[in-house]
Amino acid sequence: MSLHVWWIYVTAVFLISATPGPNMLHVMTQSIAHGPRRALATMAGLMSAVLLCLVASALGLGAVLKASPRLFDLLRYAGVAYLVWLGIKAWRAPVGVPDGTPARSRSDGALYATGLLTGLSNPKLIVFAAALFPQFIDMTRPFWTQLAILIASFVAIESFWYAMYALGGAHLARWLAPANRQRLFNRGTALLFIGFGGALLGARA
Repeated sequence: MSLHVWWIYVTAVFLISATPGPNMLHVMTQSIAHGPRRALATMAGLMSAVLLCLVASALGLGAVLKASPRLFDLLRYAGVAYLVWLGIKAWRAPVGVPDGTPARSRSDGALYATGLLTGLSNPKLIVFAAALFPQFIDMTRPFWTQLAILIASFVAIESFWYAMYALGGAHLARWLAPANRQRLFNRGTALLFIGFGGALLGARA
């Protein structure tokens, strides 16, 4: 995996992680209810779920890809299609503020468990990782080293956005309250996803 390909991967994950989703909205609501410091337990639970999904996706992925180069290419193109689908979904996303009810004071263990269960409720991350990783792995180089770099980069970027949503969640929710701003944000994100998917068609891992 070249530095150029790694930068493409980092850019894609950065944009994908920035997009409001169940995990980010959970961090935001927990930060509003308990404060950014207490939300660290929630973020730890969510990140544990992300790591479990990524590792589950990686188990057996190397053997499958090495045994079937054609499957490698199919997964690569499936990843492109998935990014385009994310763009279409973002473009068509309805506007409106999620109904988040502040929770009562809870222990760090309870916040961690809730974050873990919230993260594990989205098994699509495993499919996403299996479709995305093959596009950035050079099969002529050590597989597990590259995979470790991809997972570490994913975790670092995801953690950054957890922190951003925790610290600025209340302000972000207020700024995105008007429907026109939500619509602009959704469509801008959609164009980025679709454009990145198109760019990947010309990039070889």
